[in-house]
Order: sequence, then C-alpha cells, then structure tokens
Amino acid sequence: MSADSRVLVTGADGFIGSHLVERLLHEGADVTALCLYNSHGTIGWLDEIPGIRDHTNIQLGDIRDSELVDRLVRDQEVVFHLAALIAIPYSYLAPRSFVETNVIGTLNVLEAVRRSLDTRVIHTSTSEVYGTPESTPIREDHPIQPQSPYAASKASADDLCRAYAASFDVQVATLRPFNTYGPRQSLRAVIPTILMQLMSRSNEIRLGSLHPRRDFTFVDDTVDGFIRIASSAVDPGTTVQLGSGTSVSIGELVDMCRDITGSDAEVTVEDERVRPPASEVQVLLSDPTRARELLGWSPRTDLRSGLEQFASWIEGRDTADAHRYHR
Repeated sequence: MSADSRVLVTGADGFIGSHLVERLLHEGADVTALCLYNSHGTIGWLDEIPGIRDHTNIQLGDIRDSELVDRLVRDQEVVFHLAALIAIPYSYLAPRSFVETNVIGTLNVLEAVRRSLDTRVIHTSTSEVYGTPESTPIREDHPIQPQSPYAASKASADDLCRAYAASFDVQVATLRPFNTYGPRQSLRAVIPTILMQLMSRSNEIRLGSLHPRRDFTFVDDTVDGFIRIASSAVDPGTTVQLGSGTSVSIGELVDMCRDITGSDAEVTVEDERVRPPASEVQVLLSDPTRARELLGWSPRTDLRSGLEQFASWIEGRDTADAHRYHR
C-alpha cells in the first residue's frame, strides 16, 4: 500500500478504527471513513481528531445496507473492514443483531469487493473465536470453537472470507487481533474498567472473574499490523493473528494497574459481570510466529508501558468526558 492509496475503513468511528484512520492519513492515504449513522451527525472517536473532516471523506451509514456498501467500495484499492458489534455481554441479549451486523455486514463487503476490480479487503476477526483453547500457545490452525453469540458471529464472518477467497478468488485476508487496549477503548472492556475505577480513588472496584488469562496488545501495535498486512503479498484467504505471546490473569492485571495508579482498592466480584460458566474463555495466548514471518510484525509496546500511556490519557480528560466512551 503506497501513499495516495484509496482506502475505505468501515467502523472508522470506533476504537481501533479511529486509530487506523489516523495512521492512514499519516501515511498519505486517501481515506473514506464509514461511520454509523446517527441523528446528531457525530462521527464517534473521529471527532477527537483535529481537522479530521477536512482530510477524510466521512460517510454516515450502516454496514447492513448493501447498496451503500457497494457504492463505497467501488474504486477503492483496500477496504479495512472493522465495523462490528463487539460487546460480548450484549450478544447474550441480542444475538440476532450480532448476526445481522457481523455476518451480513461482512457478506455485503465481500459481495461489493467481488464486483469491484482490483480491490483488496482486510477483514477483522477476534481471538474469541478460539474459545478456551485445546492447547497453548494458539496458532492460526487451532480449531474454531466460539463460546458466545458474539464469537459465533465473528467465526461465521471469518468462514465467509475463506469461502469467498476459495470460491470467487476475492482478495481477502483476515487479521485476528488478541485483546487490543489503549486510548478510546470502551468502558465495556476490562482494562479501562479497571483503570477508571482505580483512578476514581474508590476504595472498591467491581469486576467479573479474576482467573481468565488474556494476551494484550497496545492499539498502536494492532494498527501497525493492519498496515503491514495491507502491504503484504499474503495469499487470499490467509489468516494472521496479532498477539504478544504472553498472557496475564485479570487478577495480575489488577495488581499491575494498582501499582501504576498508586491505588490499594479492593476487588469485589459481581455475579452480573461473570459470563455464563460454559461461555467463559479461560485463557487466550497467541503464537505470534506467522505475523513475524509473513508481516515482519511484532509488538513494540510492553504491557506496563501501554497501561501507563492509557492511564495518562484517561488522567488528561475530565471525569464526565472520560465516561463518554460509546464504542
């Protein structure tokens, strides 16, 4: 991918999407950003970026609208497909919404790319599709065994991408990040949940289970993976995961965040924050070999440094503004 490349980012208003748009603009790309339509005309986290509307073709719409997607994909060189519903707890309440956005939305992108000439799509997966793994570290050929409606919808979208590569020679590659964190992340995620409560100077923080282990990647490193895979010559249908190759338990994460924030708050485990027993993924730990070999990618930001940057970003915002996480 070169400077002046024509690119479309779906889900551009979200956490990772907004960081990706920033990086693409820095690289000199001609960016079209699809943001979820709302009556206020806001563009999510992109509103945080000075001058963004002057340098980006902002489009408000919905990934479920096939005609809109077809029009936006036309004449693009690369489509970064990040639009998705991602909140696992909400997927237990509204699974159909996740199928319509994550599966049908991906189908719309693939069909549009199939009709377009010389367009490549980078599809965003999730490590949640593995479920609790049979062995660690997890490699890309590990069996897919989703344990939540969210994970099932993403696994279905991944399968569509492989099928379109095999059936129609669609130029699609799938990037599968493990747990990405950093500035602009939703309070639904575990790290901002921990940091925000600790930084409020409360004597108590409320969390779910402390035992699951996760492999965390700072958002700048995840975005670098998107740039690298878009510039690589990987075969259609290839999946590459992004992870650090190390994992920490949520309890260990709390201890690290306590040290960074100077808090001694105690943890209360709330039943409503705990996933159904058979749905909890106990450990996610990546094998980063393929990303290193195919993309030359490896994370540059260690967990403590990333947490310190995230905490500093939160500290720089007033309390009311910091609670305005919406993606």
